[in-house]
Amino acid sequence: MDFKTLLKGQQVFGEEEKNYVVCGITKNSKKTKAGDVFFDLSHTYETGYKNSEEAIKKGAVAVVSNHKFPFENAFYVRDVHSTFAQAAANYYGNPADSLKFVGITGTNGKSTCAHLITQALRFCGKKVAIIGTMGVDYGNKYEDLDMTTPDADDLQRVFAEAKRRGCEYVVMEVSAHGIDQKRIYGIKFDVSVLTNITQDHLDYFGTFERYRDCKLSFLMPDYTKCAVVCSDDESCRRFIDEAVVPTITYGIHNPADVFAINIKDDMSKAKFVCNIIDDVYNIECNLVGEYNILNVLASLSACSLLGLDIESVIESLKYTSPVEGRFNVFKVDGKYVVIDFAHTPDGLEKVLSTAKTFTKKRLCCVFGCGGNRDKDKRHKMGSIAEKYCDEVCLTNDNPRFEEPLAIVKDIEDGMQREHTVVLDREMAIRRAIKNARTGDVVVVAGKGGEKYQIFGNTKQKYSDIEVVKKIQAEAKKNKLTEKRKLLKKREVKNDSSI
Repeated sequence: MDFKTLLKGQQVFGEEEKNYVVCGITKNSKKTKAGDVFFDLSHTYETGYKNSEEAIKKGAVAVVSNHKFPFENAFYVRDVHSTFAQAAANYYGNPADSLKFVGITGTNGKSTCAHLITQALRFCGKKVAIIGTMGVDYGNKYEDLDMTTPDADDLQRVFAEAKRRGCEYVVMEVSAHGIDQKRIYGIKFDVSVLTNITQDHLDYFGTFERYRDCKLSFLMPDYTKCAVVCSDDESCRRFIDEAVVPTITYGIHNPADVFAINIKDDMSKAKFVCNIIDDVYNIECNLVGEYNILNVLASLSACSLLGLDIESVIESLKYTSPVEGRFNVFKVDGKYVVIDFAHTPDGLEKVLSTAKTFTKKRLCCVFGCGGNRDKDKRHKMGSIAEKYCDEVCLTNDNPRFEEPLAIVKDIEDGMQREHTVVLDREMAIRRAIKNARTGDVVVVAGKGGEKYQIFGNTKQKYSDIEVVKKIQAEAKKNKLTEKRKLLKKREVKNDSSI
């Protein structure tokens, strides 16, 4: 591919008479190879200059940036992020043009909605790739990804692979960072879903208003053909009043096009009556809690806009299991353990309030907060945990470069009652389960299905799910050992009586 073809559709300023043969594209100066075009995504001139100089030394044929650098092969653009996204699409042959897209954004619920929509599409015989927190699943192959919404080059590569594998649809989680950094620039979504907007990522966005407006921008005509929006969420209602694309609403407590009544659920499943634009259906699914019912309503709304047979979609719900790390329930020696990804105030409150409704005795919670992230949410999460739980244990999440005890102190600022602190996460979970009584519920929140913990810049292998499964297996083994000991005592007693 030549340089002009790579940048087709973008206005580029530089030595226009020159055209380079392009072997690849990169945003990482350290990984630049001979023949690559380096895209400088840095915020400052100094950092961009240093990275661009390094890329050129490693063989970059051209540098593209928002900054005007004094290199012969440096090119200036007004928005390097959208240029990079367009270049990535061009480099991989614009695979998005041959695919149908469903995008889900929102503070919470993205993974579950993506999972439900994907399963419905597959149940209806469609080939689907799903992209999100847990990586990418092409239907017959899994691939790990570093981010919920990958950078544009990785994203377009995944689209090309999905197309090669015969996929017709791509269902993807769309993060606020992905929107703000133009990673999804140039993609026209057939349906966009907005689940909710509550506090998160203020370390990046600075204010809730900026974060909210970023989420809402995903529902504009540049990105989507039609939208699905939750009427129960205050920020979402703001969009509904000003919607400029065709929109379906869903909810439980406010008027909506798609809504649920007569909800009955327990720790394993839910049943309810659903009105889908004046057609009424009885629904049964393997997800529980009001917030998950809302996720089901969002998915049904999206599937109706895609033109799927709704009765088939409803049938698929009977066979759909919860997403890994989203209200996964384990039974350990007569105690229930719930593992959930909840890592925001709203997410934690929804999980704990749901668990509370199913708790016959005591509710316990083990959680922490991520380091180098929004600090303002920490004391709020401490207050929420104390509000719903009989016992709270604070532990490490992903401390990154922060001092773990400093993170704990921030959480404790919102707490008044006595609680425990066990920084070793596995030890904290073991302690909570050991101290729980028969019938108690222990919620382990924050990491969900993640398979690592981040200390500094190192990812260490770790999984809440594997820890609980290990404890579960140990409990079964101990029970079996005790049973064998009891039988042996009885045999000895019987022998002595002969």
